[in-house]
Amino acid sequence: MTRGGQPKDRSETRRKCIVSGEVCVVDELIRFVVGPEARIYPDLGHKLPGRGIWVKADRVSIEKAVQKGLFSRGARMKVSADPALADQVEALQRQRLLQAVSMARKTGRALCGLEKVKAALVSGEADVLLQASDGSERGKSALRPPNGEESRIEALSGDELGLAFGRDNVIHAAILSGGFTNRVLFEAGRLRALGKTA
Repeated sequence: MTRGGQPKDRSETRRKCIVSGEVCVVDELIRFVVGPEARIYPDLGHKLPGRGIWVKADRVSIEKAVQKGLFSRGARMKVSADPALADQVEALQRQRLLQAVSMARKTGRALCGLEKVKAALVSGEADVLLQASDGSERGKSALRPPNGEESRIEALSGDELGLAFGRDNVIHAAILSGGFTNRVLFEAGRLRALGKTA
């Protein structure tokens, strides 16, 4: 937040990826910091103290940074990075997506249940369709995403979606227009890029 209470605009802030050497806007990168015992910690919210070390927000880049010891070069000191760092970042990103969906629900901008979601899609109120990754393909094919395949998210299990909605299990959900669409799509896109490729 800025001093006036407005959220920081990071759209133009750029940093250099320690793996590719490419200068990117920070939304395309993941920030890491050196923590206790000279260990590398992910800072997805850009809030931890210390000098940021930036890596492109995808699994391949993070794994390469760990394997080639690039965090030490970026930190300008000997540091250690957990071999499972990419998995840790993916788990944290999954939590960020769940929090975004949960916040949308708490403000009345998300709903779940096949009939409610279908009605929101038909009326044009829904901007994003969420479907459980472990739901039946037949059941999921009954609903079409509102704005093309980019607006369909299948990154969370039924149990995980259930957590966001305070239920045991949710197969179909929707984010309604008005405030949370961009955040949910952003977090989902990052999670997709951090998923295992093989």
